[in-house]
Amino acid sequence: MHLSPVPAAGAAAPAGDQLSAWVVPALVAGVVLWGLWRRVPVYEAFVRGARSGVATGLRLIPYLVAMLSAVELLSSTQALEQLTRLLEPAAALAGIPAPVLPLMLLRPLSGAASMGYLAALLRRYGPDSLVGFTASVVQGSTETTLYVVTVYLGSVGIRDARWSVAAGLLADAGGFLAACAASRLWWGRT
Repeated sequence: MHLSPVPAAGAAAPAGDQLSAWVVPALVAGVVLWGLWRRVPVYEAFVRGARSGVATGLRLIPYLVAMLSAVELLSSTQALEQLTRLLEPAAALAGIPAPVLPLMLLRPLSGAASMGYLAALLRRYGPDSLVGFTASVVQGSTETTLYVVTVYLGSVGIRDARWSVAAGLLADAGGFLAACAASRLWWGRT
């Protein structure tokens, strides 16, 4: 589905729009032609790849259901709010705005949940506030570690991910603290 604006009657679409409309079809045609030139059975290779992709997707479903259940459990109970209240004193000492704490707790679990919470923070505090600015930097500078470990390691059958999880969460904690410090430095200069 093409969602770019439709030019007015009689007006030509901008050259960038015309070019971008042909990038993906040209890339697909190039890959098919390259495969034919190399005497690769292109259709059969595509079907084998699609079959492998579906099998990987089916293997990942239990991991994704577990991750989504954890996010829903945090959201539907008051666990997120209680954990936030528990961490507020330490966050204040570290210079972390209290409204950003739930984002920091959600971010390693789910990109969609953290993006939804970021949107709520931006609506409530505005993008030009310290909270909005810090939340945006946190969202952009950290990863959905537990989701990534679940999907990537689950797709290849690795079951013992403790060191990957520990390293990823440690990197997230560093990213959270650096994002808050950089936001305070930037905010103090504006």
